[in-house]
This record gives sequence, structure tokens and C-alpha cells, in this order.
Amino acid sequence: MEHPDRHALRLEKLNRIGVALSSETHIDRLLEDILLAAKDITRADGGTLYLPTPDRTALRFAILRTDSLGIEIGGVSGQPLSDRFHDIPLFLPDGRPNNHMVAAYAANTGETVNIPDAYAAEGFDFSGTRRFDERTGYRSTSFLTVPMKNHEGDLIGVLQLLNAQDPDSGRVVPFTPADQQLAESLASQAAVALTNRYLIQQLENLFESFIRLVNTAIDEKSPYTGRHCERVPELTMMLAHAVNATTEGPLADFQLTDKDFRELRIAALLHDCGKITTPVHVVDKATKLQTIFDRIALIDARFEILRRDLEIELLREQAQGRLTADEARERLQQGWAAMQADRDFLHAANRGVERMSDADVARVHAIAERYRWRDAQGQIRPLLDEEERENLAIRAGTLTAAERAIINHHIVATIQMLEKLPWPKDLQNVPEYAGGHHERMDGKGYPRGLRREQMSWQARMMGIADIFEALTASDRPYKAPMKLSQALAIMDRFRDNGHIDPDLYQVFVASGVYRRYAERFLDPAQIDC
Repeated sequence: MEHPDRHALRLEKLNRIGVALSSETHIDRLLEDILLAAKDITRADGGTLYLPTPDRTALRFAILRTDSLGIEIGGVSGQPLSDRFHDIPLFLPDGRPNNHMVAAYAANTGETVNIPDAYAAEGFDFSGTRRFDERTGYRSTSFLTVPMKNHEGDLIGVLQLLNAQDPDSGRVVPFTPADQQLAESLASQAAVALTNRYLIQQLENLFESFIRLVNTAIDEKSPYTGRHCERVPELTMMLAHAVNATTEGPLADFQLTDKDFRELRIAALLHDCGKITTPVHVVDKATKLQTIFDRIALIDARFEILRRDLEIELLREQAQGRLTADEARERLQQGWAAMQADRDFLHAANRGVERMSDADVARVHAIAERYRWRDAQGQIRPLLDEEERENLAIRAGTLTAAERAIINHHIVATIQMLEKLPWPKDLQNVPEYAGGHHERMDGKGYPRGLRREQMSWQARMMGIADIFEALTASDRPYKAPMKLSQALAIMDRFRDNGHIDPDLYQVFVASGVYRRYAERFLDPAQIDC
């Protein structure tokens, strides 16, 4: 019988183990902690932890440890389980329970199995154990197999311990009733810890899946920014990992934990959630005159009316003898050539590819006044109405000031939406990270006009990722895909003029993040440096 002091020490150890298990959040470490703790309190030389397969028809090896053989496989050991460890079926081909295998028996019945000597045991198939012993020279003797079930009675694992050792002599002995009691108590605590971790993981997965659902809805609104919500988080995390690996410079001491990485990833996934409120016709505005269709076609139709009116007028003058046929034809060709030149200019202006000069803007207004056309009601109208003039005179891009304000409002909507959510402690910074990716280091950004020192490193990382993705994206309607060298040249200017964080950008370039991103997401023709 075990000495009371030793038993008390093991009980105290069991209590400490229970507290430690409840605080572990990493599934693989938790599984390993459970097995190592069970080996420790029962003084077992070896142990295996099995988990049910997703279809719950078999047990798979999760972790295997044997101290005397130096075996550490599975868990956080970095050694993957070999293919030789086949799943243990819980049922026979005819559907009956597979009660010949001791681990399957414990799983099917919910009963602990304590075997003093596997070679003398009856009713169980230990042929695999014998083959293992033959290969290794080991002698598998005592087995203690304990099922682990959650509060609903569902199997969540099987703990199997091997070769209990006498605390004084070190020889292999059977597992005692006290060993079994301690192992069962640990299995119960471990089941609670695993169940809680699984539930938390499921909630986290559900939450992230919901975020991706929102992003899918945003991306589906526009074929032109369809992968932005996917690429920005990827680039943000690439930069974050590069920063974490930095060992010199201003960021040498900056470190992110696993929780920090998750918080940043969630923020990056949600950085444009406010776009769900942005009208599609503004998001998808590929030309200056586009609404639900490109209104340049209306201007083409007006030019055609003007051409026909000119032709009719010249034919009338020819019929009245005021013009010869040759004179009428020449004036028609001259008039149409002038119209065609102005029409071509408006087409070019409508595309918004090149920046409009003062002369270009003046020409738009001059063309609007130069031509008059008669509508279906007989009203004489200028070629361009005021709204068309405003759009065609946009100096850069395709958006008016009002439309750009609508686009920019998405970040305000993002902040408002995110600040309304009851974020848990480890995600409290998500609104700040996601809401700061349009701020600038010099305070000229939006929506809050924050300066560099008022922003977190994480928000500044997202700002770089958002800009670089937009510059190099190949799915924008208003620009051709940009070469990598051209994008970096623009980023260099943004660094120099206070737009982006210079220290983060240094890591972005020096660590080759831009290049790795390009190789994953850009067309090979864009990669020129």
C-alpha cells in the first residue's frame, strides 16, 4: 500500500495539474500536458493519447511518449506521427464494437481497463504490442487505459499509460488502484479542459467564418475589388511576422504574441467592413461618366445629332443655291472633323487615366458651351449638363469630391460598426487597428487626422498593406496593373512625404515582404525588380 505522504503529494500534484490545464489555450500543448501529467502522477514509462476521428469511427494516435526508448512523437515535439501508426477502428466490418483492442474497448464502453501484464491478458489483442516489442527490444507489461468523456457523455479521447514503475526500485509493476483513481481523476479534469478549449476554438472559428462571410458579401458587390479583403490581411500578417523577426533598428524590441497576431488578423479581415454601406455604382465607377451605365454613350449620341443637323443644314443651303455640292461636302467634313476631335478628347477625359491639366479642364467647359443640340421636346441644350461637366473635369481618377467622400465614409462606417461590438479583452484593439489604415504619419489622413505617435504600430502596418495592395492590384477598373518597381517608387515618395511609417516600410523592403507578396499574388509580368 502506498505511503500516505506519497499519496498526498500525488494528490497535491494532481490539483496543480488541474489548474495548469485550465489555463492552457494551445490544443497540441494541452494534449501533451495531459499525457505528460498522467505519466508523471502514475509513474508510467510510456503513454499514448488517442483522439476520435472526425467521423467517430476510429481512434487516431495524437501523442506517443516512451521515456526509456527516447520516443517523442506528436504534440509539440515537432516529430509527426509515422504512417505505421494506423487508426484503431471502433467497430468491426459487421458493425459490432471492436472490443478486442483495449483502447477501442475503453472508448466503446466508457470503462477503465487496468492490465497487470499484457502478455498474460486474455480477451484483448496485443499482437501489435508484441510486434513493437520485437522491433525495439522493449517489454510492454502493465497497461492502464482510461476513456475521456465530456459533460454530454461524448468520447473526446483515450489515455493509455504503459509500464508503471516502482518509486523505490524502478522496476516495472502493475498500476495500483491509487494510480487508476488518480488517472481517472486527471482524465476527468482533462476532459473539461479539452472540452472548454474545443468550444472556444469552435466559437473562434465561427467568428472568423462570419467575418469572411461579410468580406465575401463586400467583395461580391464589386468585381473590381473582389480580392482586396483577402489580400490586405495576408500582406498585413506577412509584414507583422517580418517585424517580429527584426533584430535591429527601432523595431528590434517590438514583439507580437500569438494573441497579438490573432487580434491583428481579425482587424485586417475587418478593415473594410464599412464598405458594405458604400453604393455599388460608386465603388464600381470605372469612368467619370459611369452610373448604372457609361453616359459617354449619351454624348456620342448628341454628337451624332449635331452631325446630322449640320448635314441637313448644309443640304438645305445647297438646295437653296447658297452652296455648291463641293462646298457643302467640304464644310461637312471640316465640321465633323472638329466634332470628332472634341469627341475623342472627351472620351480620353472620361477614362480618367491621366491627370487633367488646367488647359484640359478649360477645354471641357469650352466644348460644353460650343455645341448646342435639340432634345426630343425641342429644347435647345448645351452638349454637357452641369453634372457631366463636373465629372469630365475631374483632375485625377474618376470620382467627384462628393463621390470620394462617399468612398471615404467607409472607414467611418467601419469604426462605427466595430466600436459597437462587445469585444473580448484580447480583441479590444480591433477597432483602432482597422480604423486607422487611412491615417497618415503627418496627420493629413482621415477620418481622425491622427499623427504617427497617436497610432499603434499595427494600424500603421495595415496602412502600408492597404496602399501597396491597391497600387499593385490588377482588378481596378480605372488603372492598368502597376509594375512592382513603379509601386515601390510611389511607396518611397509616401515614406518621404509623411504618408506611411518609415521604420515599418524599411522592414517591408529590407525583409523582402514586397517580393514574397508579389510572387504569391501578382502577375509575373508585374514583377520587374
